[in-house]
Amino acid sequence: MKTFQYTETKYMLTVQEASRVLGVSIHTIYRLINSKELSAVKVSPRKTVIKANEIEQYINKK
Repeated sequence: MKTFQYTETKYMLTVQEASRVLGVSIHTIYRLINSKELSAVKVSPRKTVIKANEIEQYINKK
């Protein structure tokens, strides 16, 4: 698995970016959001973002 580091300027990731970081599909990211394993914010009807520290916590949990 890739190591993940985030910077102050990039603390929110789109679903697509999160899927690349975790090495899973976009559908898997949405399943993780729906099952409350990842928390996300829907900023518009077509855009959902995830805090970078949420991704980091998920990686550390696994």
